[in-house]
Amino acid sequence: MRVDLAYGTGGLVVDLPADRTTVITPVAQPAVADEAAEVRRALREPIAGPPLRERVRPGQTVAISACDGTRPQPRHLMIPAILAELDGIVESDDIVILVATGTHRGNTETELRAMFGDQVVDAVRIVNHDARDASSLRWMGRHGKDVPVWLNREWTDADVRITTGFVEPHFFAGFSGGPKLVAPGLAALETVLTLHDAARIADPRATWGVIEGNPVHDDVRAIAAATGVTFALDVVLNREQRIVRAFGGDLPQMHAAATAAARATAMRPVAEPFDVVVTTNAGFPLDQNLYQSVKGMSAAAQVVRPGGTIICAAECRDGFPDHGSYRDVLTSAASPEALLAEISRRTETVSDQWQVQIQARIQRHAHVIMHTSYLDDADLAAAHLEQTGDIAAAVRALPGRVCVLPEGPMTIPYLTA
Repeated sequence: MRVDLAYGTGGLVVDLPADRTTVITPVAQPAVADEAAEVRRALREPIAGPPLRERVRPGQTVAISACDGTRPQPRHLMIPAILAELDGIVESDDIVILVATGTHRGNTETELRAMFGDQVVDAVRIVNHDARDASSLRWMGRHGKDVPVWLNREWTDADVRITTGFVEPHFFAGFSGGPKLVAPGLAALETVLTLHDAARIADPRATWGVIEGNPVHDDVRAIAAATGVTFALDVVLNREQRIVRAFGGDLPQMHAAATAAARATAMRPVAEPFDVVVTTNAGFPLDQNLYQSVKGMSAAAQVVRPGGTIICAAECRDGFPDHGSYRDVLTSAASPEALLAEISRRTETVSDQWQVQIQARIQRHAHVIMHTSYLDDADLAAAHLEQTGDIAAAVRALPGRVCVLPEGPMTIPYLTA
């Protein structure tokens, strides 16, 4: 059985034993015939509240939040559509696009041009959010479950605040998009560390597809509600990262509609766990580094039996990556068990600790083998991981039933029993 895995930009084909392999993908969804028109429709026919143009007045300043380069958001379609709606009402000099990096690195000019298009980059000011730059942040008070909230000043000080993103299941926030484009996207490191602390991440409700009662998403939603979003725009994408549907309007109702659509296509029931699960991190740009690839591992962990094997194919062209503390924390202890014990003893959350905490729990549950193009065996061994250069051979050497998630975290299997 030949299976196409989402890997980097070119994909990866593997030949697996057909008699014991099950392939699980999202419900197939064709892209809309005219993606730009679909985005315009969402801006003009919102789920709730008036159209975007009716919410903006001449002379106002506008801040637009957009995903960073690790996300396949169709910014080149969404941002021009918004700018067109604002044309004739506000001046381009009064608009700023904020790249909602969270704690990730900022994007280079070359990356920004690939993300937004030359026309947008040349016409509108674009700023990479920096969670560690205190001078760029404004104190907004404590919200949710006592979360200290600092947000980007350019966002809080704008008269009009517009979030843009895409919605998919998220491994501890439930779903992406919506309020996440405010926090953690535009929040201070201290705010992000609190949202991602050990207690919240360890809560069983902090998982794929759960929003209500999820301690992470509850606080994220509370921050957005308390600090204000003028208009929210999200899209749902198919395997080709094309737009299936766009949603706009008041943030709570818009995001609820978008998550319902994403849930219907991405969440797939499974009767019993598998011995081996082959997964990906959905290809570029999502599989740029090992840090992001924990999502693919987590999707596989939902349906692998205890003591089973996860094989994760992720290109990792950006390494661990080198920015942030993920690598240092991940390699600071002798085993996943030791990492979890160390994290539980800490009184303060360390940057990127949450990703390590989730990864260590997965590695305690199942044996994890990676297939990468940019990390060597020694790199992975330091992270308590193995590497295989041949996924098919690794699968053939393992007994039992095999599950394949060709699109990784774009498909979230769950056990029905």
